[in-house]
Amino acid sequence: MAGVEAKPAAVAVAPENDLMLKLLAAQFALQNDDLAAAAQGYAEAAELSADPAVAEEATRLALSVKQWPLARRALTRWQQLAPKESGIVQARAVLALGEQRIDDAYADLSALAARADEQGWRLVAQVLLNAPDKAVATQLLERLATPEHLAAKETNWVAMSQLAFKLGDKALAQRLVDRAVAKFHGAEGYAWSARLALDRGDKAAAQGQYAAALKRDPDSLRLRGGYAALLADSGDNAAAARALERGPQDDVTYAARAAYAARGEDKAALVRLYREMQADKGERSGKRLYLLGQVGELLDRSEEALNWYREIGDGDEHWFDAQMRQAVLLDQLGRNAEAVDFLHQLQAQTGEDIEQLGSAYLLEAELQVRRQRPRDALAVYGRALGVLPDDTRLLYARALLEVDQGDADAAERDLRRVVELKPDDAEAMNALGYTLVDSSSRGDPKLAEARELIRRAIELKPNEPAIIDSLGWLHYRLGDLDASLKQLRRAYEKQTEPDIAAHLGEVLWVKGERDEARRIWEEGRKKDPKNKVLLETIKRLNP
Repeated sequence: MAGVEAKPAAVAVAPENDLMLKLLAAQFALQNDDLAAAAQGYAEAAELSADPAVAEEATRLALSVKQWPLARRALTRWQQLAPKESGIVQARAVLALGEQRIDDAYADLSALAARADEQGWRLVAQVLLNAPDKAVATQLLERLATPEHLAAKETNWVAMSQLAFKLGDKALAQRLVDRAVAKFHGAEGYAWSARLALDRGDKAAAQGQYAAALKRDPDSLRLRGGYAALLADSGDNAAAARALERGPQDDVTYAARAAYAARGEDKAALVRLYREMQADKGERSGKRLYLLGQVGELLDRSEEALNWYREIGDGDEHWFDAQMRQAVLLDQLGRNAEAVDFLHQLQAQTGEDIEQLGSAYLLEAELQVRRQRPRDALAVYGRALGVLPDDTRLLYARALLEVDQGDADAAERDLRRVVELKPDDAEAMNALGYTLVDSSSRGDPKLAEARELIRRAIELKPNEPAIIDSLGWLHYRLGDLDASLKQLRRAYEKQTEPDIAAHLGEVLWVKGERDEARRIWEEGRKKDPKNKVLLETIKRLNP
């Protein structure tokens, strides 16, 4: 048409020269986890592209799939496009290691270690940790970790000692940290030396190193925390709490001190901590107030604990837990009706939060059980399940109470619903399986179903004592006393619980090993003198 300029025809690009096509193909291969095809595609694209990022990706992919000739080709292109790029030296070292050119790898790693910034040794560590031959990597590290390379930086010496440890050369790790400690006498070197002492089982040496480190840096929370953890691991929780008393304090140290003092039953330490937190003029966060409440409870200062919990605002993450603790404390103070009313208010407040609402119902039922009011507790579960019909926690808890009350049919219905809602829950399958076993006699077809449930549960949690106990009890009901005894002994070795003691003792009694049965029962009775299953078993067999 006149007056309209003709457009030039598009020039066709041959597939082997189509950069976009090759990049798309490489990206699709990458998305499909075909790294070899992606590496090939990016390498071909790098030949056509002037973008060093394409050549870099091609190099990294080829190295990751150990295609050394392809990696060399891509790396050459990357060097052409960006000769000063810092990653090139690292990639070159990886390639040299892959091709077993150890001296070339050493030269490149030396260049990285000599960098003025702090990234050099990090890049060296990345190469050596991913080296295909750990023995060669360790040899290279030993050649590199010299005073000339590591310079007057304690962090370098400690980092390379840690790298040697990760590579499996503990002797080299120890030599490097020993030289760091001798050269710098720094807290970081002492602390890592203590960790190595712990690794070889020398707790005394570890304590000595931590003590030396803390002299250098007494305010270091990391050192104080590590030293306290070591003391606690050695069984001295009271000393762990004292170790954290020195130096600046915050919510982390206060909480750790409370935990260690509680485990060590060190009331004096708890009193000191409580007074210190009370006197602390810093801002009282919800976490601090909640900890004050917890320590108040440990010191039997229930009214004070109630007041601390009440101070936590409803927007704080600890608010709900503080509300629950208030209900527990009110009940412990003999104010059961007030505790129940409080929980009713809490249930109304948390109606939109299903998790919290369910927890509030569970606690209300638990308080009624504590007061030996099982009917009231069952009524609570009924009301709760009317609101949350498929809450598996409520169904499970009600089932356990129903078992305790002798209503096996109701318990079975609830547990079947739990298993239906959570088909891969080992605890639910075990509970249903055990309930079927305990309410059935030999020859009952329900025992076959129980066997399958317990089998599936033990596949999911093969070392769970409660499930092993159920398996042993199943064998007992099936009449296989030897298999029963084997499983029940195994369960009792893992957990000396009164319920397991009751079952183990019964099988021993039936087999005629009555002295051992009495001994096992007595151990269980010492642990829980009021355990219903144990007391019923003893009364039935040894009145």
